[in-house]
Amino acid sequence: MRIGPYQLKNNLIVAPMAGVTDRPFRMLCKRMGAGMAVSEMVASNSLLYGSEKTRRRANHEGEADPVSVQIVGADPKMLALAAKYNVDRGAQIIDINMGCPAKKICNVMAGSALLRNEPLVAQLLEAVTGAVDVPVTLKIRTGWDKQNRNAIRIARIAEASGIQALAIHGRTRACAYTGDAEYDTIAAVKASVNIPIIANGDITTPEKARHVLQYSGADALMIGRAAQGRPWLFREIDHFLRTGQHLPAPDAGEIHRVLLSHVHELYDFYGEYNGLRVARKHISWYTRGLAGSAHFRHHMNQLESAAGQLAAVDEFFAQQSQQRSQQNYFEEQAA
Repeated sequence: MRIGPYQLKNNLIVAPMAGVTDRPFRMLCKRMGAGMAVSEMVASNSLLYGSEKTRRRANHEGEADPVSVQIVGADPKMLALAAKYNVDRGAQIIDINMGCPAKKICNVMAGSALLRNEPLVAQLLEAVTGAVDVPVTLKIRTGWDKQNRNAIRIARIAEASGIQALAIHGRTRACAYTGDAEYDTIAAVKASVNIPIIANGDITTPEKARHVLQYSGADALMIGRAAQGRPWLFREIDHFLRTGQHLPAPDAGEIHRVLLSHVHELYDFYGEYNGLRVARKHISWYTRGLAGSAHFRHHMNQLESAAGQLAAVDEFFAQQSQQRSQQNYFEEQAA
């Protein structure tokens, strides 16, 4: 997979997710097998440039190339300025959000709401590609609703505007995240344009990844919610696509180590007060499905110090280890 001058190590990309794909999560996913990770979206409103949140989102220190930053907005001039702002601060690829279904984004005619206004889509894309000298990519949905799937027309506009890769989530804006993603539209887009196409939506297992690539003909895959609490999913998919074999699932010890490393990076990035609050959702994702996790999450979400949070995590995984040892003992006795 190649985007402009950047040759990715594979064709697996971390989807931009608001409140999730911050620098610590992007760096972790890249270490665990992702070829690229796209940042959470940055608003094009120039009044936000001075905010702590915007400065933090523009911090790419230590992040492996290529650095891809997603911007969102509905005004061509402001979107172009946002692209320049982020390139000046280290962005190597600019991604434009026309896929977010959130009401607060669509109500200001941004995100996937733009799919209803094809002339404006062209203006926005041309403004951004003309404003920066780095590759510009685009993320969309299949259309506004099931009766108005216009992804092929949008893709042709994108290609004509100089967009260098197009990610498509296999749902409409009206679907939000309900129902199943469909890949027929992605396949039709792939057959209609010559730029790289990235398939997104419901890619949760190595087998599903292979199916979507084969069915759609897409050049790459974009994985979002399935990687929450499972950053090793990228190495599992990469290995399976290359060899047809499954890697062993991480044991509780590795999950513990990855979780602790991630949480410490969150503390460093956000500071203890905000970091431990951001860490809560990640800890919940890492521990879902493990014995006693519901009770643990409830307790952990009440803690107000990093030391208390870390101690609770260590205690939970010590219990996991003890339970596993007991299970092994009884299995040996039964044998």
